[in-house]
Amino acid sequence: MSSSKPNPVSSLQQLIKGDRSMFMASDDKSMLNQILTTHSPDEREVDVKPLLHLLEDILQHSHPATTDTITLGNQKHAENLDEKTHEAGFAVVLEALSCIIDRISCEIQCKCMSGSDVHQTTISLFEQLSDFTWDAKLVLILAAFALNYGEFWLLAQIYTTNQLAKSMAVLKQLPVILEHSGPLRPRFEAINNLINAILDVTKCIVEFKDLRSLYITQDQMAFSAAMAHVPTAVYWSVRGVVACAAEITSLTSMGHEYVALNTETWELLSLAHKINSRFEHLKKQLALCYQYIDERRNLKYYDVLKNIFDTIHVDNMKVLRALIYQNDDLQPLLDGSTKKRVNIDTLRRKNVLLLISGLDITHEELSILKLIHNESRVETRLERRYEVVWVPIVDHNISWSDSMQQGFESLQSTMPWYSVHHPSLIDKEVIKFVKDVWNFRNKPILVVIDPQGRVVNPNAIHLMWIWGNNAFPFTSMREQALWREEVWRLELLVNGVDPVIFEWIREDKYIFLYGGDDMDWIRKFTTEARTVTRAAQIPLEMVYVGKSNKREQVRQSKANITAEKLSSTWLDLTKIWWFWTRLESMLCSKIQHGRVDDQDPVTREIKKILSYDRSSNGWAVLTKGSTVVLNGHGSTVLHCLGQYDLWKEQVPVKGFDGAFKDHHGMIHGASPPCCRLEFATDMGLIPESLKCPECLRLMEKSVTFFCCHDEGALTPSTRY
Repeated sequence: MSSSKPNPVSSLQQLIKGDRSMFMASDDKSMLNQILTTHSPDEREVDVKPLLHLLEDILQHSHPATTDTITLGNQKHAENLDEKTHEAGFAVVLEALSCIIDRISCEIQCKCMSGSDVHQTTISLFEQLSDFTWDAKLVLILAAFALNYGEFWLLAQIYTTNQLAKSMAVLKQLPVILEHSGPLRPRFEAINNLINAILDVTKCIVEFKDLRSLYITQDQMAFSAAMAHVPTAVYWSVRGVVACAAEITSLTSMGHEYVALNTETWELLSLAHKINSRFEHLKKQLALCYQYIDERRNLKYYDVLKNIFDTIHVDNMKVLRALIYQNDDLQPLLDGSTKKRVNIDTLRRKNVLLLISGLDITHEELSILKLIHNESRVETRLERRYEVVWVPIVDHNISWSDSMQQGFESLQSTMPWYSVHHPSLIDKEVIKFVKDVWNFRNKPILVVIDPQGRVVNPNAIHLMWIWGNNAFPFTSMREQALWREEVWRLELLVNGVDPVIFEWIREDKYIFLYGGDDMDWIRKFTTEARTVTRAAQIPLEMVYVGKSNKREQVRQSKANITAEKLSSTWLDLTKIWWFWTRLESMLCSKIQHGRVDDQDPVTREIKKILSYDRSSNGWAVLTKGSTVVLNGHGSTVLHCLGQYDLWKEQVPVKGFDGAFKDHHGMIHGASPPCCRLEFATDMGLIPESLKCPECLRLMEKSVTFFCCHDEGALTPSTRY
């Protein structure tokens, strides 16, 4: 053999030394200027993604770990690859690029065999591909490397079973190399790590190119910062390709002898580290770009949402699709009656009540809503006049957990109406919209959409609590009409809550509704009431309605009242919850219509009860049949009952109700109790000012945070 033949080992050692010196002495800025002079892309656009999918598959299957259990991928992987590489135009693109890929492949092999400097080889490749964009340069060079690298490992994988492959493998000294695969494994691992780093950078750069049409421009900060680093990242990736090719060339030229002569694995690891650092920087910039794109897209979608609700539609489909799910690739709703998935089309041209809540919707809320919903299906005049759809609102920034999934499924399984199949279907901008436009905080709201897609009420939950199905079609006009028909009477307070009271009303009995959690006051009040009514010889019924909060204290008070036979009480705490929720809903309804400070008796008396509920003592409402006689604070009512001897002579003249009312008014007027009203911050609408129900002066406003250490405690609220 001629002594003038280049020594591959010597050539590779020169290459490594050049690479090492480049690491130590090169200036990225100087190198950048040098490669920029080679960059002169023309107008053509090359879609390199199908080619990248193909060479990624080659490189991922070209590894010594696969030689023990040879596989070309499972059926699903093969189908995915076929789909990606059989896109329209890929064959044409590949035909146009194949010549270039072959030429680059030969160039890399020749340069590696001749021992050319890695940097100079890299610059030479850039010069040959000067007409291409950065992403195309990198993919083409990687494809050229994949040709030789893939052939090397393909022969290694099949040479024992295929005679042609065996002969080819002998020429390339593969059997000898594989016999010494143990000592070579660290080097193969280093090559594989370097290839993976190059692939990461390549995919990232290709992904950047796709961003141009997605709500982003080249002057956007994160995008421009990334583009400034792309040439450097491409340079080091191509340099890594050349280093990998040099390693494989040396192996096939020198075989196992190369193992004993070369101990420079760290050079490959150093290159991988350098390329990975570029990748991490690009990945961060890519994440910032996606964040920017997401914000821009969300902003646009938010504007689209608002425009949809400002537009007249033929039916409600466009509105419901925008809110729930826009695509047709799945059935987004679950029918609560059949527990089957259905399309949004099932709601076409129907009145739809969107029940919007978090996963913390309470048992009481669901129980009463189900009661009202079921009644609407029984009453033929209301049958199918509206449909309810639960829209669960979940913070997308919180990771979805198994416990959340279980809680969601548990809630969904109890609902007889439609529900969104999964909270993830609700877009982030829809959540922002319902919070900004419909004032959703944490408490459930009921948005009413008519058959034409118009929002006729942004929150009808208060109407539902107060009047149930009688409020249909739940419009503002219907709400005002119902208020015009109402007077201050016992039916308004207990409508739907307790049918027994309606029997007492029909019998024209005297009735005390009372509340509070002070058992000392409750015992004194009920005892005095019994004593006075027996003396006056009038029929009296009493029912305990608890408090709006302090659930456990109310539970204990109920137990004591029942055990001591002090009065009637509602056994079901849900009834107590509904009673107070209806009262609060009445006040909220008045606030929504700007009539919270009207001088009508209903508004004033509602505010009184809610204010008395916040006092340390109890309160009581006395009625004769349906007519409310008085609504008093616990201290004044008890005081009045205790002074029965002072006003009993007026009973034959004024009647029991008239005499009681007049004497109570005298006591109350002498020392009216302080008033305090509270509004939870999650109710969505809090009045700027409020008049006292006792003296009619503006109430002082302050902010209070409190906790009752009770499962029925209110959330942080604003107190007046």
